[in-house]
Amino acid sequence: MIDQFIQEAVQLINTLPPLSIYLVFFLVAYVENIVPPIPGDVLVAFGGYLAAESVIGLVPVLILTTIASVVGFMSMYWIGSRWGTLIEKKKNKFWLLRFIPIKYLNKVQNWMQRWGMGVVLANRFLAGTRSVISLTAGLSHTRISSTIIYSTISSLLWNGILLGFGWVVHENWQLIGKYLSIYGRIILAGIGLFIAFKLIRHYYRKSTTK
Repeated sequence: MIDQFIQEAVQLINTLPPLSIYLVFFLVAYVENIVPPIPGDVLVAFGGYLAAESVIGLVPVLILTTIASVVGFMSMYWIGSRWGTLIEKKKNKFWLLRFIPIKYLNKVQNWMQRWGMGVVLANRFLAGTRSVISLTAGLSHTRISSTIIYSTISSLLWNGILLGFGWVVHENWQLIGKYLSIYGRIILAGIGLFIAFKLIRHYYRKSTTK
């Protein structure tokens, strides 16, 4: 289903004039932060290919996707800040949370307590937990100015890498999607193992103190 979405999006983009293409990339980069299943990273890599073909400019698309990513991040931040307590109490009542791996909410909250804004800085590189991180940042009421700065740096670096890879591999840009999928699985597996390790250590310590 994701592959079909990518193909249809690519076909649409190929029929548009440059200005409309920029708008599409802006929307994709924004919505990907709100609804994680949208494969925004792969399409950003496609933007690198289009830039290599001189269809669009590399710097403009980098700036636009970065701005869109930050606006998307801050949109989820606002939701967490505005309805954070209610979200924690009634997770199943919010339709948007169906698209977000909310099971990682408590873990990300622990990350925020331990590493603070470092989590926001790393958010674009933590596939599968980005929307949870922005939501948690809002729940934690992190300083808005610092949150914007760190999320901007993260988005600029990540989008720059994707666009650069798209530029380099050229017509083979779709291969990036496969590597991103593997990367995402590794990240999620690592998070799962980390959570399992913490739980095992907790129960072990609890059992030894009895």
